[in-house]
Amino acid sequence: MSLTISTINVNGIRAAMKQRSEANRGLSAWLDDVRPDLVLLQEIRAGREQAQEALAPVLDDGWHLVMSESVIKGHAGVGVLSRVEPSAVRVGFGSDEFDATGRYLEADFDTPLGALTAASLYLPKGAAQTDDPKDIAKHDEKIRFMTAFAEHLRGLVRRRRHVVVGGDWNIAHAEADIKNWKGNRKSPGFLPHERDWVREQLAGGWRDVVREQYPDDDGPYSWWSWRGKAFDNDAGWRIDYQLTNRSLAQRAVKATVDRAPAYDLRWSDHAPVTVKFQ
Repeated sequence: MSLTISTINVNGIRAAMKQRSEANRGLSAWLDDVRPDLVLLQEIRAGREQAQEALAPVLDDGWHLVMSESVIKGHAGVGVLSRVEPSAVRVGFGSDEFDATGRYLEADFDTPLGALTAASLYLPKGAAQTDDPKDIAKHDEKIRFMTAFAEHLRGLVRRRRHVVVGGDWNIAHAEADIKNWKGNRKSPGFLPHERDWVREQLAGGWRDVVREQYPDDDGPYSWWSWRGKAFDNDAGWRIDYQLTNRSLAQRAVKATVDRAPAYDLRWSDHAPVTVKFQ
């Protein structure tokens, strides 16, 4: 018995499903190749009807979609693709400010490994600490999200079932999680208080199952800028995590990051992060 869970920031579901060439057939072809049981999606950036239309070939093949779109059109959006329908779905984590912004969704499943809650997270990117009012607003928004979400995580990790919170956490919490860490010490996603926040979640019982599979390696990176030679030089960030509670972490046996073989074979600026549990 096994369970395979993937997480991927699709950077727009309509773009991700597009077949760019015979060699780059997008998300649908990746699903056919990898055959995960659950896929946690972030940055869907479409309404429900638009997402269902884009995913029609996948849904026709038997996949089920649950999602939370943002009240801001074309922004954020998270979801879960699954081979079986969830028994329950919850949007948000009890935040008046963030629950309608398409940043968090939980779905419950009965799996071969037992009862599971799978959550898809798209944490705000934030901004550098500057005097610019726009940066200040984005920086403070991320802090408010992290503060409120940490309270939810404290209760979730203690649930008496398997739990995974996967997604784009927008934080590389260790030097091994970013290629050019020295040059990014003042960049959003690698600020000291952000990194400390992730460490606090790990100290509170969450397990970084991908890092546990690669304890001594740099990366494996999951995001590269579209600009310049970041992808070609593997100048990436590991910001897409699957954090699990202890019971599920004990079942993790393999983790992979499906980095495209070449720049023109990418269908997102992120790569899928997949963990096999058994």
